[in-house]
This record gives sequence, C-alpha cells and structure tokens, in this order.
Amino acid sequence: MSRITPERIRNIVLVGHGGAGKTTLAEAMLFRAGAVNRIGRVEDGSTVLDSDPEERERGSSLSLALAQFEWRDHKINLIDTPGFPDFIGEVRAALRVADMAVFVVSAVEGVEVQTEMIWRMAEELSVPRMVFVNKLDRERASFERTLDDLRERFGAGVAPLELPIGIESSFHGVADLLTDRAFLYDDGNRSEADIPDEMEELEHRVHDNLVEGIVVADDALCERYLEGEKISLEQLEKTLTAGIIDASVFPVVCGSATGPIAVDRLLDLVCEVGPSPIDRPGDTVIAAGEEITVAPDPNGEPLAFVFRTIADPYVGHVSLFKVISGVVNADDQLVNTRSSVVERLHGISSLRGSEQTPVDQVVLGDIAAVAKLNDTMSGDTLAPRNKPVVVPPIRWPEPVLWSGIVARTQADDDKLADALHRLLDEDPTLRLERNDETHQMILGGLGETHLRISLERLQRKFGVGVDTEDVRIAYRETITSAAEAEGKHKKQSGGRGQYGVAFLRVEPLERGGGFEFVDAIVGGAIPRQFIPAVEKGIAETMESGGVLGFPVVDVRVTCYDGKYHSVDSDEMSFKMAGRLGFRAACENADPVLLEPVSRLEVTVPSEQQGDVMGDLNARRGRVQGTDTAPGGEQTIIATVPAAELLRYAIDLRSISGGRGRFTVAHDHYDTVPTNLVDKILAAQEE
Repeated sequence: MSRITPERIRNIVLVGHGGAGKTTLAEAMLFRAGAVNRIGRVEDGSTVLDSDPEERERGSSLSLALAQFEWRDHKINLIDTPGFPDFIGEVRAALRVADMAVFVVSAVEGVEVQTEMIWRMAEELSVPRMVFVNKLDRERASFERTLDDLRERFGAGVAPLELPIGIESSFHGVADLLTDRAFLYDDGNRSEADIPDEMEELEHRVHDNLVEGIVVADDALCERYLEGEKISLEQLEKTLTAGIIDASVFPVVCGSATGPIAVDRLLDLVCEVGPSPIDRPGDTVIAAGEEITVAPDPNGEPLAFVFRTIADPYVGHVSLFKVISGVVNADDQLVNTRSSVVERLHGISSLRGSEQTPVDQVVLGDIAAVAKLNDTMSGDTLAPRNKPVVVPPIRWPEPVLWSGIVARTQADDDKLADALHRLLDEDPTLRLERNDETHQMILGGLGETHLRISLERLQRKFGVGVDTEDVRIAYRETITSAAEAEGKHKKQSGGRGQYGVAFLRVEPLERGGGFEFVDAIVGGAIPRQFIPAVEKGIAETMESGGVLGFPVVDVRVTCYDGKYHSVDSDEMSFKMAGRLGFRAACENADPVLLEPVSRLEVTVPSEQQGDVMGDLNARRGRVQGTDTAPGGEQTIIATVPAAELLRYAIDLRSISGGRGRFTVAHDHYDTVPTNLVDKILAAQEE
C-alpha cells in the first residue's frame, strides 16, 4: 500500500441492525476497490470479514473485523460490526476509533431497534453519521418509506443526497441530488446520464430542499443563496462536510450491496465529504490527574490507543490500535500507561479480515495490528517513556445474563483458569466471578448467544470444554424469635476423653446485623481460654449452614453458662459444644429463609411501560417509582428477588422488542414467602 497522509485516511464503521447487509456491503466495497475478485456471501461463509468458524457456521458477524484498502488515492479503514445486541460491545469499541459511522438500513424492514440503540450510542460519543439505504432491489423495498422512518426517528438533520432510479427488481441506479446527474448500473457497469424525464420534477424539488438544508448552516452562504446566487458544488460539499463533522447533518444515500449498485458512489462520498482524522477534535487524555486534549498532530509524539484484542492460540494476543498522535514505527518501544510495562511493537501489520500485511510505519489516524504485546489489553494506551498519559478506556456494557460453568474433565479443569483469562482479555464484555457462598464459578455476558459463542470459542481456541448449569441463588437463613439450648459434647474412648457443655441463648438481630457473640459466663463455669472456641464453633456452623442448610445471619448468641472437666475439656470439646448448642437453639427459634433482593432499573419506550410493570409484579417485584428518561422513555425502579431475574435479559428483550435495557444491583435480603420455601429446599437437595 502506498504512503498515505492523514488527510487521505477515512476510518469508517458499518453499523446497524442484524440482517441489514453490513458485511455484504463491506464485501461489495472490497470488490469495487479491486481488493477481492468476487463478493463473498454471508450465507455460505465465503466472506473475507466473517473469518471465525462460529461466524461462518451461523452466517452472521459476531465480532468486529477490519478491512483496509485504497480508493481514489485514499486509504479506507473499514470496520464491520455485528448487528446482534449480544455483541454491542464490539460496536462500542469500533465507534471509539471511527471518524464516521455508516448506518446500513434495509429498505424492506426500515429502521429497526438495534439501529436506534447504536444511533444513541454514536450520538453519545459525538461520532459523525451517514446512512446507506440498502436492499432497494428487493421485493417490498421503499426508499420513501425508509426516509420518512429515518426522519421520524433521527430528526431534521437527515438529508438525502440520492434518489433511487427504479423500484424493487427494476432498481438500477441513483440520481445524485448535488450534481443533478443519474448514475446507472446495467450489467454491472456504471454509466452517467441525465436525470430520467419521469423523475426530473421530483429530483429538482428535492435538490432545492437539499441545497437549502445545507446552506442554512452557514449564514454568509445562506444570504448569497437567498439573493439568487448559484452555489458551487465545491462550496456545497465544503459546507456539507462541516455539517457532517459537527454531527448536525446526516447524509442519506442508497443502493444495493448485492447488485452491487451505487456502492462505488458511497465510497466516493466517504472520500469527498467524510471527515479525516485531522478534521476531528483531538482526543481527550488524562495527564497528571487532569483532562487535556491531544491535538491530532502528525508531527507530535507517538501515542496509540488499543481498541480490540484478539486472542490467538498460536501467536498470543493480536492488538488492534489507532494512532492518535505522531507516527508509530515498527520496533518502536512504547509504555503501557496502565501497567507501566514497556512494549516493543514488533511485527506491525495491516489487516483485511484475517489476512495480515506487514507495514513499517503507521501515521496519525491510521489503524494497524501488532502481535505479542506482553501486558496490553483492549482500552490501553501506548505512550512514549516519561509521558504517562491515559486515553479514557472504553466504557463496556455490563453483563445482563449469568451462567454457572464447570470444567468437563480434570484435564479441562487444569487448563480452565488460563483459558478463561485469555478469553476475557479478548472480550472485555465477559465477566467471571466466584461466588464463595454457593461455591460456584459464574460467567456473565450480554445474552444467551454471547455466552454460548464464548464457550464455543473456549473449546475451539484453547481446547477447554465446560458444561453450564443454572446460577445458584445465595439464600441465607435467620431466626425470628429467641430460644435457649444446651450444647453438650461428651466422648469417652478409653483414654483421655472430650467434654464440654455450653448453654446458649439466640436472639434475632435487625436485617444486616450480622453476628454478635456475648460472653455472659460468670464464676468460671467455662474457663476463659475455652470461650473463644465456643464462639468459633458457632461461627463455623453459621457459615456452613443452619437448620435449613443455608448460612445463618443476623443473630446474637449469648453464652451464659456451661460445664467443664478438669482433664477431658479442651478447645475442640467446647468448639463442638458451641456447634451443637447453636443448632439446637435455632431449631426452636422459628428459622426462616432469606433471599437476595435486587434493585432493578428498567428503561423502555413509554408505550411499553405497562407491560413491563405487569411483568415485574408477576416476578414478585415491588415498583418504587418511575422517571422520565431522555427521548421520552420511562425508567421503572423496582426491587425484585434475584431468583426472578436469572433470565430477565431474555424476557425483557421479548417484551420490549429489544428496546428495553436495564441495570441491576444487590439491594437487601428479605424473607422468602412460605409457599416457596419447600420448593427451594427440595431443589437444594437434588
């Protein structure tokens, strides 16, 4: 690839709902650019970008993929992303380094839920946006309906730059509203012509509306236009670019990725009006505890941001990075400012799917890959020595679904910890936790498909098989009344025996009170040195399980009397006496089962509020209140038993059509209803 300056780099990310045709569009771009000799098909796994076996098996993208190629003296860094909500973390990573997001929208289905979600995310990150209306050659396709949908969802900034020529199977070209020219694609060849007579009136009317929409952003230009001056194409493109960069104008173009019709026009537009890395504001970094802006300076000190890590079982980590200042050369040594480890960037390459091409230099704004960095993960910053600046890390979405995992064999168990560590390095949206109460290892992800794919990769990449199981709820138990009992441990075996007696009184504490031990022994009924053993025996019993078999909490225990033997008594004897006495007292203190209760915040469109609240009531939830969220959505705040939320991510997606989102956190413990206790205890014994 020839030397490219930052002004001629275009970092674009294809985003949108699953099935809109993002990967096929990326393949069509590569084909039009001459980088491949045919358009790969998602259905048969022949695409360049869906290279993982899991992707080819399912016929859909599951992780971001990078394809780098040249188009009309520009370098395009094209990032293709998944459209399934379980892999939204990949989209967030790509948006952090893209200079423009191209939303791919099907002209058949229109604007779908995942497109709305990603638009909101791009808006949050101030990423310039444009839209490619795809599949115009399909049955039931409608550009007009899709355009109305876009305007309704995303506002007046949506500006069509093209109109389709023909509909459905007769679609064969586009009318350029800026140049008033038609571009036809018959037999795969592009030709230029006048606007068809039947479209001329519509095209001129939409052209005038477009020009007015562009010039209104520039007061001086608008005044000249109102005075009747004809605004040049160059001036219109310049003003349009400014509107795109400040995310006030969102151009809409159209075509068909499978045709491929007008895909080359999309590439032209990206190069002509799309922002380059130096057109964007500088990156915010943290230096000496303060936020500063690093200007996109091609001659500045080298600074790189790692946005994606690929765990390769043969070569180790492959890190994808973007240069945000200066130039990075092969074999440069930069410091990871998180870990303070000096990393040597040996073996830098450009990527086209899984194909790697070595490069010796990466300029400002460019993207590349480097292998075998020792201690660098997604979200890390690579900076010069003695320049400990940090680019704020990517804010990954929190897991919403958890599953217990168990190694399939002893051999798998031996390799499990290392394999999971490498899997989590590759996918920061995964979370691994060990629950000490339930003695279970649980893996959290963004949905059922996400977890399933992750475990398939664990098997394929690292040869570790695991089985899944339901997440166990960390139930506890407590008492509701006071009771007393004698704990007596007596053992005689011919020689020195064991003897200890402790009289205990148990009383309930307030919820969250924990454990309180009161030493009320007087007159030496139990020697001083043995009283800690009584407390230890009680504490161990509380931890291992009380009358119902679960850890005991919120109890005060008073040891008020006891007996001992001058020869046979020892610490073990009184430890056992404490255990026996505590259990006996609890049996008479009306024990109850406690369950964890979570604080849940669910945000949904207002029209779905009633359905969600009804579902929460069915889950034994208690609605605490509602708030109005940005965009007219409603946030419902409720407390819900954790046992009722194990599959809530799946159920909410079904109830809300994928538009709902939620956060959940532990809030408190509460008493389990009597009618559910037997069911829980029976399940515990299985």
